[in-house]
Amino acid sequence: QAQLVESGGGVVQAGGSLRLSCAASGRTLSIYIMGWFRQAPGKEREFVAAIRWSGAMTYYGDSAKGRFTISRDNAKSTVYLQMVSLKPEDTAVYYCAASSLGSTYQQPATYRYWGQGTQVTVSS
Repeated sequence: QAQLVESGGGVVQAGGSLRLSCAASGRTLSIYIMGWFRQAPGKEREFVAAIRWSGAMTYYGDSAKGRFTISRDNAKSTVYLQMVSLKPEDTAVYYCAASSLGSTYQQPATYRYWGQGTQVTVSS
């Protein structure tokens, strides 16, 4: 089992920035890829970004390209999501997830482990 704990959410004005963190513990050796998803009320869970646990590959959803940056610190077993130029439509609960697979990183079903989520609210 791997455990994931997110932090860093909050309320920010449009145009502001936030950095989310996801600390992994437990069976982290089995992790191949880490992802960030978000879910707004009444909407499906949406892929935001993903990063391989080793190597340099990163992937972004359309809503994140150019504004969000995913990174990791393997020494701390932590993945980050730096978000800039935030918009009200970025308001959602943001979830960190981990998978031992990587071929369909955009799909929530690929990920076995999930954090509890952290709320991001962007006010206009």
